[in-house]
Amino acid sequence: MTSGTRTPLDVPRGLAGVVVTDTALGDVRGREGFYHYRQYSAIDLAQSRSFEDVWYLMFEGALPDAAARAEFAARTAALRHLPAEVRAALPAIARAGAASGPLAGLRTALSLLGASAGFRPVYDIDADRRRSDALAACAAVPTVLTALHRLGQGLEPVEPRDDLPHAANYLYMLTGSVPDAARVRAVEQYLISTIDHGFNASTFTGRVVASTGADVAACLVAAVGALSGPLHGGAPSRALDTLDAIGTPDRIDGWIREQVLAGGRIMGFGHPVYRTEDPRSRMLRGIAQGFGGPLVDFAVQVERQVEAILAELKPGRELHTNVEFYAGVVMELCGLPREMFTPTFCAARVVGWSANILEQAADSKIIRPAARYVGTPPPQPVPAP
Repeated sequence: MTSGTRTPLDVPRGLAGVVVTDTALGDVRGREGFYHYRQYSAIDLAQSRSFEDVWYLMFEGALPDAAARAEFAARTAALRHLPAEVRAALPAIARAGAASGPLAGLRTALSLLGASAGFRPVYDIDADRRRSDALAACAAVPTVLTALHRLGQGLEPVEPRDDLPHAANYLYMLTGSVPDAARVRAVEQYLISTIDHGFNASTFTGRVVASTGADVAACLVAAVGALSGPLHGGAPSRALDTLDAIGTPDRIDGWIREQVLAGGRIMGFGHPVYRTEDPRSRMLRGIAQGFGGPLVDFAVQVERQVEAILAELKPGRELHTNVEFYAGVVMELCGLPREMFTPTFCAARVVGWSANILEQAADSKIIRPAARYVGTPPPQPVPAP
């Protein structure tokens, strides 16, 4: 028995499959290989809409008409510019986190952004102010991430351009050059497909902090911390590292068998929810094949052989590529450095986190689960000093 008036309930480890709240933002139907944002297929949105459209959908509950689209794009573009206090601190943040990368620095920068912009606890402000704070944070995150990356490379940050759409501006701030349309659209589709994905670890973490009434920046810092774990958001570059480690087609079979028989994990394969092909992987494979080239051909060959070997050595288990496998390929083809793969994921997911934070902030109930104590039975006598 723990403290409180209710009898604790035993639940699966990691809260797997446990429903903890209601949401109108979306869901993942793992056995069907389907997930959605609001009432729309996330993949259909990625294939037919802009990032700004889907961002608007997540915040407002409906897709924008032409007038709303223009107003929203202009408003969020203006919010890309960082407060002077945050800009001035970025070189020091980049130096301090040189070994950790932009994602670690983002936690510090978000805290500073919230303080300098006057973010207040969501418990103390109305829905309009919460939305304004969330928009400001979402718009600023790509600017922070690209600036920290460039500073870490000994380069000056590139100021955002208000005339470029979200995805194009992100690539522009990263490279200093206006990217071609094909790469912009490929990255935009990836960004849209990763905005939200059910109650994953980082989304749940952000909602837990929001349930305490904390400010938007505090909620997002917590979510970024969860994302930084390699079991959550750190896999896109690791999946590409797998292709590098295999090297050539003739090594696929031996390398994979050795890894599986040794109990190793094949990065980019398997998902805790999907029991069929990850729809994000299917879409990204198509994008990669649209570019073509030796890397894509090799990735497709590795995918096929890995799935065949896993089916042989682990019969009865459905193990397919997840989003990270082809995400790494697409980002490599689009010229993103590997150390920016997970930060790019974060630049999209911050919109989903924020939508969840706004939804959670409308519920005044704090999330406060119980734990089973398994230590030495208390009370024990306190030994004399």
